[in-house]
Amino acid sequence: MTERGDMLDAGRAADYPLRRREVVARLLENRGDLLVVAGLGAPAWDCTAAGDRPLNFPLWGAMGGAAVMGLGLAIAQPERRVLVITGDGEMLMGLGTLATIGVQKPPNLAIVVCDNERYGETGMQLTATAGTIDLPAMAAAAGFVETETIRSENEFGDVVPRVHTASGPLFYSIKVRAEDLPLVMPPKDGVTLKDRFRVALLGAEKAL
Repeated sequence: MTERGDMLDAGRAADYPLRRREVVARLLENRGDLLVVAGLGAPAWDCTAAGDRPLNFPLWGAMGGAAVMGLGLAIAQPERRVLVITGDGEMLMGLGTLATIGVQKPPNLAIVVCDNERYGETGMQLTATAGTIDLPAMAAAAGFVETETIRSENEFGDVVPRVHTASGPLFYSIKVRAEDLPLVMPPKDGVTLKDRFRVALLGAEKAL
């Protein structure tokens, strides 16, 4: 069993070169009609900082629900590309979803975890990914087509186009610096978020 001290020694996210807000902004450049699910907390703020769009669905709660929501969208909209952007703490809460995605194998789904090895909303406590837990290895064992841990600019540059075009399901854990950034809030009303997403996706008549 990993000791607390070992996890502290392993928590190097303050020194990682990639920065989460820049990573998310680049993932969402030239996004076209990409459907984006943003996990609660930092991923939602970062997606909003990159541009609040009707086809963004940021979670304000339901920790652990981002990947499964992406799965549902990918199955319901097989002609559309779906990107889930979430954090390591949120993904750890929803690990069972990886098995379901691995069985369903939606080719239009990509999951990106911005892994700062911290629970950013509750005081920056270390998550299990600061120790021995390997999220891409779990996704690979579940049957994802492609999984990888990204630690450098060169690796990230190779992954960006794959997130948008490669056949999935895909799973990338991007190690990002642990930092406290200004909040950029999406709308807080869940009904508003749901309605605008449905209208943007289906059109006003079908969304009614």
